[in-house]
Amino acid sequence: MKTSAHPALLIVDVQNDFCRDGALEVPDADLIIPTLNRLISSYSRLGDSIFVSRDWHPVDSKHFVEYGGIWPTHCIAGTHGAEFHRDLELPPDAIIVSKGQSRLSDGYSAFDGHTSGGKLFQDELDNRAIRRLYVAGLATDYCVRHSVLDALRTGLNVNLVTDAIAGVDRHPGDVERALSEMVEAGAQNTTTTELEIEIAQINCQ
Repeated sequence: MKTSAHPALLIVDVQNDFCRDGALEVPDADLIIPTLNRLISSYSRLGDSIFVSRDWHPVDSKHFVEYGGIWPTHCIAGTHGAEFHRDLELPPDAIIVSKGQSRLSDGYSAFDGHTSGGKLFQDELDNRAIRRLYVAGLATDYCVRHSVLDALRTGLNVNLVTDAIAGVDRHPGDVERALSEMVEAGAQNTTTTELEIEIAQINCQ
């Protein structure tokens, strides 16, 4: 979208350990991958930035149960579980943002992460003059929620792509509470179809 808004797309944590048979499976995670691919394909036609975040934990992260956290061991840096799902069709120029790399960090938010070049995600957005972020991925009530709320705190406009997310719902109602919290904080809900229509209109201009 070549507008003053300077948007970008953020795909959050679509990694093997969060998908079917993973160490920390998010219910229905695999079901949103075709929708994510539609979203990525449409967005790629604009030539705007696509970011993809990933958990990239050390083996002794305090995030894990055995070191005082609440989660089973998952997404250890360099392992199969930390790889992006093989069916996720990321473009070669997608910018990877790794988070949770310190053993003391939960790494829920993409804003805790760094690009492969060592830049903070926030600095990369600022350098690209990005003012709007479209967010999709896993999991609604954790990494998506934290990333959206942090984006709003920095002054970004945020659109949550509601048909391209899935949640853990560790405590029943967590997903609905997270969705409400994001909207109350200023996020706008959209769908892949609505975004495709917007992109088609821009391409016709």
